[in-house]
Amino acid sequence: MSNHLRLSAISTLVLASLVGCGVYSTSTGRVDDSIRRITIPFLENRTAEPTIGIDLTELIIQAIQEDNTLKVTSEDDAVMELIGAVTRYNRKEAFTTQNLQVDEYQVQIQVELTFRPRSGGDALFEKKRVQGTGNYILDDPNGSSELTAREEAAAEIVRGVLAAIVEDW
Repeated sequence: MSNHLRLSAISTLVLASLVGCGVYSTSTGRVDDSIRRITIPFLENRTAEPTIGIDLTELIIQAIQEDNTLKVTSEDDAVMELIGAVTRYNRKEAFTTQNLQVDEYQVQIQVELTFRPRSGGDALFEKKRVQGTGNYILDDPNGSSELTAREEAAAEIVRGVLAAIVEDW
């Protein structure tokens, strides 16, 4: 699957999970209009997983735009910035069968984020860690895979980022 098709599939699943949750609907009156404009540069990727920083950044931007509490703008127009890095991407054994053969894995992703004014001053949060996990079964007849587990982990991270940014105002 190409990176573009994979990102499109991940985006669709993340947005569907966010719409299904209905948690992140906030009043735009809660946020001072003078600080609603934010920029989000691509997350640094400190893992060996290609494109994870780009994929997560695009999902976070898309979710913030859907939430509509803040406005994602260019760096020149932004008052606030969300910066950070993907610090972990692990695939670990989750469960083994009686014959000690691994049949389920867990994808673990962690990001570290800072949300601060571009002009300096105190950050709303600094080096905040947000984690997501997703499980999949090898040769699963229901279709789970490392990609679907990655999508679950990404959706959990996006929900955590929105909660940290929007609900902490």
